[in-house]
Order: sequence, then structure tokens, then C-alpha cells
Amino acid sequence: MSIVMGVLSPNILAAALVAGAAAPADAQSVLSAEPTQADQAQTIADLQRQIDELKAMVKDLQAAQSASAAPSALQAGAPSALAQQAPPPATTPAPVVVQPPQIASQAPVQQASAAPRNGTPWYDRLSLRGYTQMRMNQIVSGDATAPAGVSRLRTIGDGDVRDDGTFSLRRVRLVLQGDVNDYLSLYFQPDFAVGVSNQSAGERREGFAQLRDMYADVFPTGDKSFRIRLGQSKVPYGWENMQSSSNRLALDRTDGINSAAPGERDLGVIAYYTPAKVQKIWGRLSADGQKLFGNYGAFGVGVFNGQGLNRTETGGNVMTVGLATWPFELDGLGLDGQVLELGGSIMRNRISPELRSGGLSPVSYKDNRVGLHAILYPQPIGLQAEWNWGTGPEFNPVTRQIEERPLRGGYVQAMARVRQSPLGPFYPFARWQYYRGGFKAAINAPRLETEELELGLEFLPTPALELTFTYGWASRREADERRFGQAEGELLRVQAQWNY
Repeated sequence: MSIVMGVLSPNILAAALVAGAAAPADAQSVLSAEPTQADQAQTIADLQRQIDELKAMVKDLQAAQSASAAPSALQAGAPSALAQQAPPPATTPAPVVVQPPQIASQAPVQQASAAPRNGTPWYDRLSLRGYTQMRMNQIVSGDATAPAGVSRLRTIGDGDVRDDGTFSLRRVRLVLQGDVNDYLSLYFQPDFAVGVSNQSAGERREGFAQLRDMYADVFPTGDKSFRIRLGQSKVPYGWENMQSSSNRLALDRTDGINSAAPGERDLGVIAYYTPAKVQKIWGRLSADGQKLFGNYGAFGVGVFNGQGLNRTETGGNVMTVGLATWPFELDGLGLDGQVLELGGSIMRNRISPELRSGGLSPVSYKDNRVGLHAILYPQPIGLQAEWNWGTGPEFNPVTRQIEERPLRGGYVQAMARVRQSPLGPFYPFARWQYYRGGFKAAINAPRLETEELELGLEFLPTPALELTFTYGWASRREADERRFGQAEGELLRVQAQWNY
């Protein structure tokens, strides 16, 4: 009704009323051909009074319509205002078709429902970041080379530790991540510094891209305390394995822990749960600049293919993994700000190692482990330790067969944090590692015998640049079942990492 009255002007309404009042007047003229002047004057006065009252009503309705339609006019181009400005037709007006008032407000409501709750499109919630690691490895002394059948000083964590190696790009990572909405987030990480062997005459080529992470986190409850992770991601076994290489002090993960999940990733489904109390402690440590293992959940349970990173699943077996970790604030013991984190991991799997003769073993072997970890965050002094035990595939040089054999190993690391210095913040650290057991990711699952002491220093001239220097004394058996004995030597290693 308000729109109709807004479209019709007061003059048109007055004319309509005069026309309506003329009919009774004509009827009276039929009954009485000679009306008195007093009757005519009274009729005119009544009509004038009605016109004045209608003008006042129309004015009030127009004022109310203008007040209620102002926001809609700004959003939808004010179609009713344009209709009011149109001049009245000179002849009899055509019928005016007026839409119901609610239709004029439907368009803004639909636009609001199409946008995310916080008003930001999902593609604007994604972020792109990354880091690059450039290394220099130098075997200062020891068994850099050796005759056939004898172990050379090599590491499973970095293929550029060799007699003729100098500079290399260890990692070139880009990460695309963000929340699509309140119930789904995504994470995509390729690495552009992967080496590929078996080129011309066995030459190794560098700089190939490889998928590292590609997963989606689903939040059934709408908050992030509980999540279900779908896709290729880290296997929740071992604190050090879960910690990003961009945060870790030492350049490589230890043999004893990383041999459980070489490459740290596999394809599967995981459920993570992080209580609010734990998230609060981790949030405080993160804001303080501590090197965390990442929020992979205080509790995690997952199933994976079990063959390892970017390897085709065979045999139909699945690997089941579980992790639990809990930070304890030590303020009650007089250690203000200190946090001690304790936890453990378990893995059950069967795996078919790659054979020297080609293809995969037709027999699958037990690949079971259990591990413990403890981390006292450096404030300013800290300690970190992990150890695990289990059974896995290992090549027996006597029988020339792969067998299920026991394994054990881990590490102990001491570290300190100096927040301010002329060179910027720095972290001195010392790490000792030990491992005895098979290495399932290499051909024929060779036995590793590792013992190494490493001293290091990481400092940050700027937050975007980290420089790490390490010097180590190593005794290692090469990851090749055709070579025997221990290789010994000293290693100098330098890494520059820039974050973006």
C-alpha cells in the first residue's frame, strides 16, 4: 500500500475524489433540477475537507516510505525513488503493477547468504609461504671414499654428504594453506629440491618437484580442537619426525627415529584431538618463539598405506599409528615459564621392501615399533630425548635374505637459547644419536649401525634468515647391503635458511 501511495501524487488522488463525487451530484440533478446555492457550497466544502485530509495522509505515508526504503534504495539502485520522480501521464494512467514489498528486499538477503560468515571469500583466506635451505657439506677427515664392499661415510638424511659434494639445495618448499570455511581447511606443500637418480650412466639430477603434503582437515564440530585429516601428511610417530625441518635445530633427523617413517609422510586418514588447555600452552610457547613440533594434536590415531612416501601401495595391508603428547607447566616447582612435554608413539605395519633384483618383495615383514619422548623447552636451558624399540625388515648377509629382526635407537639433545646478542638470537646445541636396525626405505632393507656426536650453533641475524653451523664425529655403516664395516670421520656442515 505504501508503494502505491508513493507512486500516486496528491493531485491525482484529489482529481479521483472529485470525479467520484461528481456522480452523486449528477444523480441529485436528475431528482432536483434546481439545487440551491447553499447545497452546492456545502458539497464543495466537504470535498475540500476530504482532499486536505487525504493530502495529509499521503504526506505521512511518503515520509514513512522514504525512511524505510533508504537502505534498500542505496543497495538496489532505489527503483521506487525513480518511480516517484516520473511525471504523471497527461491522459488516463495505465494500470500500475506493483511488486509485493518483500521482493524488493530479497536480493540483498541472497547476497549476504552467499558470502562466508565473516564476509571474506574462501580464496582470500588462503596464504602462501615457504622456505629454502642451502647447504654446504664437507667431510673434513675419515672415510670419504672406500673400495667396493667397504662402507663410506654417508648419511640417510642428506644424500649430498659425499666425497665430492659441496653446495646443495636441501629443501625448496612452498606451502598453500587456509580455511575454506568453518568446517574445512586445506594444506598443500610441494618440494622443488628433490634429486632423481638413474639418469645418464647413473647420474643424479637435482631440482625436481615432488609432492610432500596434500591434505584436508575436516572439523565436524566447527572448532579446531578435533579434526579429521584426509590425504598425504605426516605419520604421527615420533616427536622429531613431526617437527618441521624449518624449526629443527639439527640439520637432519636421527636414524633411530626417522627410520620408522622415512620421508615422514604417507597417504591415509588421521583423527587429531587437542584439548583447549594444551592448545593454550602451545600457543604461549609459539608466541614466545619456541621451536614446537607443530599442532598435530595432543592425541592422534591414523591408518595409512604403509609403503612410505609417494610409493604405490601393495599387498593390501594398512599401517596403524598412534601418538600422545602432553605439556606440563612447571611454575608450581619454581621453574616459571618452563614446560616439560612427555609422550609416546606406537606403530603396527607390514611392509614389502624393494629388492636388488627388481620390484618389491613378495613377502611382507613386520614393521612394529613403540617410542617415548621428552622435551624440556629451552628457557634458557633445555633437553630433548627420544628412544624407540621394535621389529622390522633387515637384510641378513649370512643367509642373503631379508628377515624380521629387532631394532632400537634414539637420541639425546641439550640446547640453550640466548635471546639477545650482537649477532641476534642464537641456539647452541649438542646431540648424540644411536641406532641399530634395518632401514626399510633402502633396497634390500640394509642394516644401519649409527653412532654420532654433533655440536651446533644456530643464529638468526634477522627473523627471515637462519644460519646453522655443525661439526660432528660419526661412526656409520653405509645404507647398502653390499658394503660392510663402519665408516668413521668428521663432518663440517653449514646451512642458510631463508623464510618467506
